[in-house]
Amino acid sequence: MKEEVYELIIRNGEVVLPGEVRRLDIGVKDGRIAALGEALQASPDTRIINAEGQYVLPGMIDMHVHFNEPALGHWEGFRSGSAALAAGGCTCYADMPLNGNPPTVNLEALRLKAEAAAGNSAVDYVLWGGLVPGNLEELDGLAAAGVTGFKAFISNPGGEGEGRFREVDDGTLYQGMLRIAATGGILALHAESEAITSVLGAAAIREGRRSARDFVASRPPEAELEAVARALLYSERTGCRLHFVHISTAAALELIHDAKLRGLDVTAETCPHYLILDEGSMETLGPLAKCAPPLRSSTERERLWAALAAGRVDLIASDHSPCPPELKLAPGLSFMEAWGGISGAQSSLELMFHEGVRVRGLPVTQISALLSGQPARRFGLEERKGSIAPGLDADLVLLDPDAAYTLRAEDLLYRHPHSPYVGMTLSCKVTTTICRGKVVYTAGEGVVQGGGGEWLRITRSRPGL
Repeated sequence: MKEEVYELIIRNGEVVLPGEVRRLDIGVKDGRIAALGEALQASPDTRIINAEGQYVLPGMIDMHVHFNEPALGHWEGFRSGSAALAAGGCTCYADMPLNGNPPTVNLEALRLKAEAAAGNSAVDYVLWGGLVPGNLEELDGLAAAGVTGFKAFISNPGGEGEGRFREVDDGTLYQGMLRIAATGGILALHAESEAITSVLGAAAIREGRRSARDFVASRPPEAELEAVARALLYSERTGCRLHFVHISTAAALELIHDAKLRGLDVTAETCPHYLILDEGSMETLGPLAKCAPPLRSSTERERLWAALAAGRVDLIASDHSPCPPELKLAPGLSFMEAWGGISGAQSSLELMFHEGVRVRGLPVTQISALLSGQPARRFGLEERKGSIAPGLDADLVLLDPDAAYTLRAEDLLYRHPHSPYVGMTLSCKVTTTICRGKVVYTAGEGVVQGGGGEWLRITRSRPGL
């Protein structure tokens, strides 16, 4: 019997499998995992990576990043953003439709987005389409072209100009859900009530209340709860699959969990910033920590962790939302005026291992599932990515659990290296990232030059080959 010839063997790592960790070798051939076992046989041409003392995890799948191409790559482009993701152990990501110009709400805009990404991404990616007022007739075409799903805002997403991405009215939301359900697609929602946030925000500005605490008060938990409840009602009546992005309260997670028990096909994500930071961080860090929904109290943060431990969170994503520093840090800029978005994509895996596994004692298998396995299953990537198993893409990350370091701005690969996590000491470090069997990042040499990442078109909940 002819012996298998491997292009790459990762030896002696603590391999994080679904539900268990085992000390194994991983053999890679033709970009896929060919074998798991002990003392796999190498040929003279086999590259060997010694993972002794390190975890080997499936690469993170970050389903929520904002790269700003076409036209706004000076905020963050595919090349810089994907490099940062690779350095953080991410091997596949989903780019949101709203921050480029034009936003990805029709086929021509999708073509421009895909052209901007082609040859410029260090790792693989999928692309979201958008649901906005006036584009209902575009949804079928976008679905057929392979978008991973559709994103809509229930509250005003901000931005300037007539071509910007706009929030949905109730009619567009309901009709859009009917159309998306007919294609078997999924709708991702930023769930905050525009009726609540617009009134409270305008009142704060009118009265000269522009601090971090004033911003928090203008976007209360009730705004999230109302929008989640309304969307769940529409989902129940239309049959549309839903995914709620960046949920910030445990009460909203409970609403979503109760809907699951009633049979709704719905999931929820939260983000590292809601689990690591709190509303006090916005006062100490300033607009670097501004996001919407806003950071909540330390008590609410603990409730989120309890909900996560109980299985109420389906996945964790960064919601990486970068901008030039002058939009956050310019002298005289009030908190209410500053751009709302957190740069954090490079740190997600390390933050979740540090806080979730090291500090709070959660199983590494649970954290891995939230970052990799569950995103893959939810968004039709499970036949290629999300787990370490023979036949799947060799998307792997080596994490040294004892390589403590303090994050510096110069460590960040973003177009603009600012982040609320700068200065934080982490107990672990990503040392190697591998995408489809190719090493795309090492801690010693950085990101490998070249854009070998591929667009994975989604068709009927399955990735294109």
